Amino acid sequence: MRLWRALALLLLAVCGAAVQATEQATEQWGIHEIELKGPADGNPFVDVQLGARFSDGAQTVEVDGFYDGDGVYRVRFMPPRPGRWTWVTHSNRWPLTNKQGEFTATPPRPGNHGPVGVRHGHHFGHADGTPYKPVGTTMYSWGHRGAALEEQTLKTLAASPFNKVRMLVFPQTAGTDKHPPPLWPYEASSGTPPRNWDYARFNPAFFRHLEQRVGQLRDLGIEADLILYHPYDDKHEWGFDSMTREQDDRYARYLVARLAAYRNVWWSLANEFDFIRTKTDADWAHLGQLLQRIDPYNHLRSIHNGKRIYNQAEGWITHVSMQHGMAAAEASRAVLFREAWRKPVVFDELKYEGKHDRRWAQLTGRQMVHAFWSTTIAGGYGGHSEFIPDADGLIWLAQGVKLRGESPPRLAFLRQILDMAPAEGIDPIDTFEDVFIAGQPGRYYLVYFGQQAPAEWLPKLYLTGLRDGQRFKAEVIDTWAMTVTPVKEPLQFSPQGRYHFVARNAIKLPGRLGIALRLTALDTPAGSGARPALDD
Repeated sequence: MRLWRALALLLLAVCGAAVQATEQATEQWGIHEIELKGPADGNPFVDVQLGARFSDGAQTVEVDGFYDGDGVYRVRFMPPRPGRWTWVTHSNRWPLTNKQGEFTATPPRPGNHGPVGVRHGHHFGHADGTPYKPVGTTMYSWGHRGAALEEQTLKTLAASPFNKVRMLVFPQTAGTDKHPPPLWPYEASSGTPPRNWDYARFNPAFFRHLEQRVGQLRDLGIEADLILYHPYDDKHEWGFDSMTREQDDRYARYLVARLAAYRNVWWSLANEFDFIRTKTDADWAHLGQLLQRIDPYNHLRSIHNGKRIYNQAEGWITHVSMQHGMAAAEASRAVLFREAWRKPVVFDELKYEGKHDRRWAQLTGRQMVHAFWSTTIAGGYGGHSEFIPDADGLIWLAQGVKLRGESPPRLAFLRQILDMAPAEGIDPIDTFEDVFIAGQPGRYYLVYFGQQAPAEWLPKLYLTGLRDGQRFKAEVIDTWAMTVTPVKEPLQFSPQGRYHFVARNAIKLPGRLGIALRLTALDTPAGSGARPALDD
């Protein structure tokens, strides 16, 4: 009997069919990780293929694994719903093949709303239906500056209004004279970093550090918009922007295998793609389509422009990541980007608040806040950063650490306004003629006067969704002073002419720049007598 038992155990070990019997639990949209021991000889990054099939009986998800160094292999899975999940591995190496196990996915804990996707055409929402309204910032190299600076950055973010961070995967050369990267993404084939990379051998420690920072952002409720490529290898020494297509594909697959299970990940293919002269539009399309194909969770995907705008109509692009300061300065310009591609538009770079000699970082705090409100009224979203050096030359755009500008408190105020707006988002009401009013027809309106400073306004709304006699609560918003002042008497609207409804009394305004109005329906909007939109 003992001989047969020994033979059976040996057979299971050889065939790799051992079942993990330990009961485990992972919350929905959390990370369930499988750790396996396997071959460390040769080059496991290239020689070994590993994946796993997860199933709850109704849905099956295929996930790629990755080599994490020292003979350790991992597979990470983000369960899309609660319940009992089983898994089985497949590989081209016997020690990693046909490993099996199961776990229970529990309901998500408070604050875990799942990954963000496109909702209502031009907006975003979490997987559980919770609206997501980005107020983002950019800190290119904050994850490459060492523990002390990075931990301070996280403390600053925790108290900031920002719920999205754009950050580079690869380090950039700027700032490395004082803050050299402590880790590199690849092993050096000869000599010492930062050159002579072996692009077939990743440095697992680099990616573990990246995962740590992405996980910390997740725990703060912040989305991590990961920029895969950038043109900021100013001395042309490192070469990460000049890899071959085979090397690019290997990098993308490794990144997805390691990070796609983090629910707060977005993929930004490049920052200022057109300044990377080693890649063509066909290369970018290939990489974008590859990400779309290999990411089992379909995380958001974009590509950011410098001077030349990429064709945002391509199917792999989920939303528009735009750099265009002039467009973001006025809602009437910003709205055209939304109309062109029928996708969410995030002006991730609408110029920055700062004191730089370059014009892309010379906005005052007031101009930054105005640009955010303009993009909001245009049905899009803004993106912040600042270039205000401290005594040691640290700037938020590059290192993070601390915020010094005047705009962040006002952006926190804007975020409160956004969070109180309808779940469907803020949409332009009449893009044909009047784009300083947005909201949801018949229910909710934001009116932004921007660079005008009227002393009063006779409320006039496009007819869609309104009915005769409908009443609204009105509030005056000072976007700079961060105040909301109720108007004493409700507004009552009646039709006027072919296109509009007008209130009986004008609203007194402060006569300052940056004033807005919020109108909220007191009566049921689209009931009997509501007016449909006209075909102009």
